[in-house]
Amino acid sequence: MLTDEQISELRSHFPILREKTYLYSCSQGALSDAVEAGMRAYAASWRTSASPWDEWMEIYEALRADFARFIHAQPDEVAIVTSASAGINPIASALRFDERNKVVMSEYEFPTMGHIWLAQRPRGAQIHFLNGVNNTVPTECYERAIDRRTCMVPLTHVSFVNGFRSDVAAITRIAHATGAYVFLDGYQDCGTRPLDVKALGVDFFVTGTLKYLLGPPGLGFLYVRRELIESLTPTMTSWMAQREVFAFNTKCLDPAPDARRFEGGTPSIPNIYFARPALELLCRIGMENVAAQIERLTRAFLEGVRDLRIAAKTPASSVGPLVVLRSNDAAALLRNLSARGLVVSTRHDGVRFAFHVYNTLDDVHAALTSLEDNLDLMVRS
Repeated sequence: MLTDEQISELRSHFPILREKTYLYSCSQGALSDAVEAGMRAYAASWRTSASPWDEWMEIYEALRADFARFIHAQPDEVAIVTSASAGINPIASALRFDERNKVVMSEYEFPTMGHIWLAQRPRGAQIHFLNGVNNTVPTECYERAIDRRTCMVPLTHVSFVNGFRSDVAAITRIAHATGAYVFLDGYQDCGTRPLDVKALGVDFFVTGTLKYLLGPPGLGFLYVRRELIESLTPTMTSWMAQREVFAFNTKCLDPAPDARRFEGGTPSIPNIYFARPALELLCRIGMENVAAQIERLTRAFLEGVRDLRIAAKTPASSVGPLVVLRSNDAAALLRNLSARGLVVSTRHDGVRFAFHVYNTLDDVHAALTSLEDNLDLMVRS
């Protein structure tokens, strides 16, 4: 675990923390000076390079390798995309919904996941939503719903709406026992703890850089288990998804044999320059240290919430990173907290407090003090 001195030094690299209590990483991670240095490096490369695209493609491939190591995959299993949607859509388009036409997912998935699979209904997909039980979806619900007709099980690692963590390994075992695939959405989790997609056994994994990976919007990653890659030919493709990218053969469709076949068009080079130093920063800190700090803060916050008798959507046993509290006027509470320098977000009747490695117990206390002064806007337990 990091010492208080180490946390203090880390915080010095995030300018916003000097003036705000930043509990907003579930929507956008705080900007670090490392990312700002990446911005300058991109500008310099564009301004000074005799052949910028040669240099940029090297950085592009380096990021692919960096992220593959981060999730314990191989580079040829990783596609660089512009968003979670851009990662999910090619896979959905590559599937056939004939004998296996059922898609089973929780009502707590992010809308992106629901909308993309619902859009497959004209192609034969049958979408089955699992209802939540007290802001959780017990594994038994998946066990009852998944059968031999199930093609895909989209699964959020941490739900954006209530902070609930899915039992990924257990649900994956259930899905695989019937021959179904699992598509893990790690957007609200990736960057908060060590991640090994091989150990989890998932078939597909998607995330983006703008939240706990501390990078910019407009950049994401798709992991596809190697054994599946060449069996899937998406109808959504691009010149960058071809085996020979620079062959410029308009009349030949020849998808790459690796995960690049699922990529869109020209890479977002500026975002690649911004994201790589953010990922490097997390790796230097150590993901075990990140997870330990987040758990420490989440437990302290949930204990304080319990003492204030505020109703939480997030299970009391949660170790983070997202805690969602119920408000009877979320918009008014957001205004009041913002006036006190707290940066948080809302979804429906939930007010979301997101902890990252750069947060401290002082941030927890500031949030709890502000909540105590606004109990009239909270749903009480």
